[in-house]
Amino acid sequence: MNFKSLGHFTALILFIEALLMLPALILSFVFGETRATAAYLETLLIILVLGGVLWLLSRGEKADDFYEKEGLACAGISWIVLGLTGALPFFLSGEIPAFIDAFFETVSGFTTTGASILSEVESLDKSLLYWRSFTHWIGGMGVLVFLLALVPRGSRGSGFTLHILRAESPGPDVGKLVPQIGRTARILYLIYIVLTAIDVILLAFDMPLFDAFCIAFGTAGTGGFAVTNAGLGGYSGYVQWVTTLFMFLFGVNFSCYYLLLKKRPLSVLKDEELRFYFLTFLVSGLIIALWIHPAGGNAEETLRASFFQVASIMSTTGFATADFNLWPTLAKGILVFLTILGASAGSTGGGMKCIRLQLLFKDLRSNLKRMIRPGRISLVRSNGKAVSEGVLSNLRTYLAAYVLIALVSFLLLTLDGKDLTTTITAMLACFNNVGPGLSEVGPTGNFGSFSILSKLVLIFDMLAGRLEIFPIIALLSGTTWRHK
Repeated sequence: MNFKSLGHFTALILFIEALLMLPALILSFVFGETRATAAYLETLLIILVLGGVLWLLSRGEKADDFYEKEGLACAGISWIVLGLTGALPFFLSGEIPAFIDAFFETVSGFTTTGASILSEVESLDKSLLYWRSFTHWIGGMGVLVFLLALVPRGSRGSGFTLHILRAESPGPDVGKLVPQIGRTARILYLIYIVLTAIDVILLAFDMPLFDAFCIAFGTAGTGGFAVTNAGLGGYSGYVQWVTTLFMFLFGVNFSCYYLLLKKRPLSVLKDEELRFYFLTFLVSGLIIALWIHPAGGNAEETLRASFFQVASIMSTTGFATADFNLWPTLAKGILVFLTILGASAGSTGGGMKCIRLQLLFKDLRSNLKRMIRPGRISLVRSNGKAVSEGVLSNLRTYLAAYVLIALVSFLLLTLDGKDLTTTITAMLACFNNVGPGLSEVGPTGNFGSFSILSKLVLIFDMLAGRLEIFPIIALLSGTTWRHK
């Protein structure tokens, strides 16, 4: 393990976090929130001192000696450190008195999960509400990708950027939009910023500007933290339709937007994952609308509620406009399926990803053909290209790890003695970075009643889900920490 590179990288992440926390500090001054201001100043001091110490200790780091395990370790450690330090404003201000709760809330923000321990949010200082929602935006595209865009390494190690991007990027394989990975990161963030800005502008037509920014941050990062106790249900139908559209858009693979910029719309239309994502969204929304539509009810309101919730759960945003705990079993069953499925690879959404389900099905079909007719060559293809055995092997490993973590997490959560629906959906909602589940953790509930052990398990699940499992598992492996 290249410990100096790990320390140097973590220091950079801390400095970036301090920079990104400055707008929240300024807002605390503007709104006259003295406790929050003091908390931000103390937090910034702690972050800068910790970052400075790591920077000094990592002098003379050799970026060329940076391999897969370093990339995984940097990703895992960085996200844990972000959660620990990002929680300090909530804790030091006294707004969230228990540090484990502040840590849970912040990890939920950065991982764009949106699961909350708060029973109501309107009593929070506005600057803290801003920071809470802004963590979604930071974590949506990924703070490590932000680092690559902001601080390109150039000749200091060509493997550095690839291993970092691979460790944080969602999906079964990492693809580059352009040959230079630093430029890829900048293109991704430019698309991300432009889409967020458009969302803010459209929302601001019918809601306060502060709310528009916070909701747009949650939508772009597919996070789901609301700034009012009523969630998105307290806003107009216009706001809900706009949010539905952008939740869907942020669940699309960002490479599709790049192809549109390059004037290659046919390539986008031929994308198998995009077609599957759209078809699943459409069919799920229509089925749920049929099941929840009351006799003689308003068709527009029914369609809006259905498609909003489908977009919210499938993109793993987690906003809610209705208590879907009260919906028929079929409707809730579809939402649980969408919780696991998630959005597209290369998007800001979580879950297993549509492409993984497609590849698993194609791999199963290919293996069945070989079993029936031994010796037959049957390739797995995606978008007309053969999928390498390495990608398929990685996919199978991911699935095995996913099932194992889900089972162990579920068993640990049962120690709290909650009902089965709450326990299972709480685990699924956190592991897939969705936020709300069913029963006690439904859209009108929260995670505050879970024990400290359960909250730690769910924090682990949120981090593992956001980082696609492997970086977090790598931290638990002794092999990662060996010098060679």
